[in-house]
Amino acid sequence: MSAAAAVADLLAGLGALDVPGVLDGAAGTGWSAGGTPAGAARAGQSAGGVLEVIREGVRWTLMLISALVLVYSVAINTSYLLLIFLATWDAVHNHRRLPFFSQEDVYANPLTPPVSVIMPAYNEEAGIAEAVRSMLSMRYPTFEVIVVDDGSKDGTFERLREEHNLVELPRVVPDDIPMRGTVLSTHVPANGSTPLLVIRKTNSGRADALNVGINFARHPLVCMVDADSLLDPSALLLVAKPFADDPLNVVATGGVVRIVNDCDVVGGRVTRVRMPRRWLVRIQVMEYLRAFLLGRTGWSRIGGLLIISGAFGLFRREVLVEVGGLDPDSIGEDAELVTRLHRYLRECRRAYRIVFVSEPVSWTEAPSSTAVLARQRRRWSRGLAELLWKHRSMIANPRYGRIGVLTLPYFVLFELLAPVVNLGGVALVPIALWAGAINVDFALALLLASYGYAVLVGFVALAVEEYAFRRYSSWRDLGVAAAASIAENFGYRQFNAWWGLQGIFAALRRTKQVWGVMTREGFSTPGRPAGGKKG
Repeated sequence: MSAAAAVADLLAGLGALDVPGVLDGAAGTGWSAGGTPAGAARAGQSAGGVLEVIREGVRWTLMLISALVLVYSVAINTSYLLLIFLATWDAVHNHRRLPFFSQEDVYANPLTPPVSVIMPAYNEEAGIAEAVRSMLSMRYPTFEVIVVDDGSKDGTFERLREEHNLVELPRVVPDDIPMRGTVLSTHVPANGSTPLLVIRKTNSGRADALNVGINFARHPLVCMVDADSLLDPSALLLVAKPFADDPLNVVATGGVVRIVNDCDVVGGRVTRVRMPRRWLVRIQVMEYLRAFLLGRTGWSRIGGLLIISGAFGLFRREVLVEVGGLDPDSIGEDAELVTRLHRYLRECRRAYRIVFVSEPVSWTEAPSSTAVLARQRRRWSRGLAELLWKHRSMIANPRYGRIGVLTLPYFVLFELLAPVVNLGGVALVPIALWAGAINVDFALALLLASYGYAVLVGFVALAVEEYAFRRYSSWRDLGVAAAASIAENFGYRQFNAWWGLQGIFAALRRTKQVWGVMTREGFSTPGRPAGGKKG
C-alpha cells in the first residue's frame, strides 16, 4: 500500500467512526437498573462499553496525531526544499552577474564605507592570534579591528600582547550605548600603524562586550565577528558591497558561516578546505550548509531574513545606536537584534533592507564534543523561545510585513515546535503500532516523510552548494558529506531535538542564563596539530 493510500484509509476511518452510536450502545438501559442482579449485569456491560469507548478514543486520537505528524513532516521538509530552490535562484542570478562584477570596483568605489571590526573574546587563547591575524590581513580600503577581552581568565590578552607588541594607551570611554561592564584599559600596537585596538574589561557577557566595541568604533559600519572565526581575505569587501550599491536603504548584511575544523590554516587564512575527521562535526557541516547558507539565502531572497549570525554580520552603526545596541539580557542576542531592527524600522515607517550575501565566508570552529554541542543547542533553542515571546506582538501581524506574516510564524511552527514534534513522533510510532492505531504501511509512510524526505533535502542542498560554490574539491569529501546528510537523521537529529526541548523548558522556567565553557581546539596548521600556541 502506498503512503497516499495509507493516509486515505486513515481519513476514511476517522470519518466512519460512530462515537455517538458507541456511547448509546454503552449506555443502554443499565444506568438506571437499580440493585437487581439483572441491573448489575447490565451495569457490568455498561462499564465494559465505557472502557471500549475509552479504548476507541485513544486509538483514534493516536491515529489523528499520527496523521498530523505526517503532514507536519511533509510540510517542514517541503519548506526547506522551497528555501533551497530560492537560494538556487539567487545562485543562478549571481553567476550571471559574475562577468560584470569586480572586487576591484568595490575596493575603489568611494561609496564603500570604512568598517570597524569588533571581536568579543572570552578565554579564546587557543585561536585568538590566528583570528586577529585573519582580520588584519583582509583586503579592504579602510578598517580597524577592535578586540574586546571580556574578562578572560586564560592567556587571551597575553597572546595578543606578545603577537602585536601592545602598549597601553588610555582613551575616553564613549557612552553612546549603555554598558554594564567596566573598561579597565585600552591597548594598541607599539608601531602605531596596525589598525588594532584591544580593550580589557570586566566580564559582563558577549552582548555587552559588543556594545563596548560599538561605542569605541570610529567608522560608520560595524562588523561583528566571533573570536573563533576566520574571514576570507575578500569577505569584508563582499559583505559591504550592498552598502555601496544601496547606501540609503541597507542597514545590515550577513555572510556565510562555514566550519573550519580540520581545514588547513596558514597566516590566519584557510588555505585548504576539508571535511572534518569526526562524524559529529561532519554532520554539523551539512547542517550549516542547509540552514546558514541556503536557508538564509532563501529568506533574504524574499525579504524575510530574521537571523544574521554573530560570527559574521555587518551593521550601520548609527542604527545600532538608535535601537540601543544588543540586549545583554537576551541569550540569543544576534537574532534578537535583527528582529528589533525590523520592528523599529517598520514602526518608524522607514525604507530599509537587511540582506544575506552568500559569497563572503566566515570560518568558525564547531563543537567537536557532545557536551559542548548540547550546551550550544540548548542555548540556541532558549534564545529562540525568548525572542519569539519578547516579540510575540509581531507574529502574524501585517504591520511588520513579511517578517510578521511569514518569517515569525514559520519560526514558531518549524523551528520552535520542531523538537516537540520530532521527539513526539519517535515515541508515537511504536505506541500507535502496538495499540493498532496505525498499520505498518502508515508507519513506513511516516518514517519516509520524516527521514527519507530529510535525506533528499540534504542531497539537494549538497548539489546546490557544489554547483554554486565548489568548496569541496575531492570526490571523497563529497561522498563523506552525502553520508553525513544520511547519518544526521539517525541519532544526531533526535539528540538535537532533546537539547532543543531542554532549551524551551529553560526558557519557560526562566532559569539563570549560563553560557558554560565552550572548549576550543584552535585552528589546524599543516604539519602541526590543532590547539596550543601557534605563532
